[in-house]
Amino acid sequence: MIEQLMQYRQMQARLNVLSTYSVGMGITVSRLNEDDQLQELHRRLRNLPSYKYLSSKEQKLETTAHAYLGGRYPTGIRSQQRAIPRVGADEEDDKLLEELREKIAKVIAARGYEIRDDIDAVLERLAEYQDLQAEIKRIDNVLAELKLLKPDYEKLLRLKYIEGLSVENICKALSVVEMTYKRWRKKAIEEFEKLII
Repeated sequence: MIEQLMQYRQMQARLNVLSTYSVGMGITVSRLNEDDQLQELHRRLRNLPSYKYLSSKEQKLETTAHAYLGGRYPTGIRSQQRAIPRVGADEEDDKLLEELREKIAKVIAARGYEIRDDIDAVLERLAEYQDLQAEIKRIDNVLAELKLLKPDYEKLLRLKYIEGLSVENICKALSVVEMTYKRWRKKAIEEFEKLII
């Protein structure tokens, strides 16, 4: 249990690093952890006919894509890019298909797939981020409860295991002698362990 307290700052630092990890398009792991506004937008748009949110040019591209994909819509942006044929029925379709491929290429570049091709890496970081958040919250909650019961014990644990202060500095901060510090430390650990289990 004390090891968790000792790792608190390391967990905090890792959480800060993970929060800035980019998953593409300016989205970070911490942002993924929040309400996914893009998914909400997709849910709303899915129920609307495309002419309500696409320009006439985009509608033409959509119609061409539907015609050439023949009802099979692969999952994944790269699979979709590969599914777009290189040659159409005529010159106008060739241009539209090329434009579709270019648009998909822009999405791939914007999402950072050139750099990060593996969604598993993003999911692992997101899971780690969520686990660290939960663990830090758990420790904070236990320390908050301990502070209500025994404020000196909570302060001692924070100073010793989170702040990493020396015994001498902790004694000064608590205005106690080393003998009292040793006695309180033992009791503080016992109280912390009772609360965290």
